Amino acid sequence: MRILFDTNVVLDVLLERNPFVRPASLLFEAVERRKITGLLCATTLTTIDYLVARARDRDTARQGVAWLMQGFEVAPVNRAVLANALSLNFDDFEDAVLHEAARLAGADGLVTRNAPDFRAATLSVYTPAELLAALA
Repeated sequence: MRILFDTNVVLDVLLERNPFVRPASLLFEAVERRKITGLLCATTLTTIDYLVARARDRDTARQGVAWLMQGFEVAPVNRAVLANALSLNFDDFEDAVLHEAARLAGADGLVTRNAPDFRAATLSVYTPAELLAALA
């Protein structure tokens, strides 16, 4: 199963945000153990670098991005992703871009803490708890 991780789930792990860090960490373990293939949108990596640098420091941010790139595939953002995202009925363009990057990278679904933001999705959308249950 190929799953794109929304930025909020990744930040839960990197910034150790309670109470969300535990389920997100279990999903990261599923990626490490190859129970699922984890994908990250290319824009997620730039956002992660910016937000972790602000919350912690630049070195921590860069180490986090490097660590993520070792374990996750990167779903590219190109003209096709952006054009398709513009045509979707999403309230948030960033979410539409994540969805289309996932779809064009062959993802089976995505995991997010903001499932209602993906109501217009054609891919399966899971909360961390739902994905953990599906993997059990």
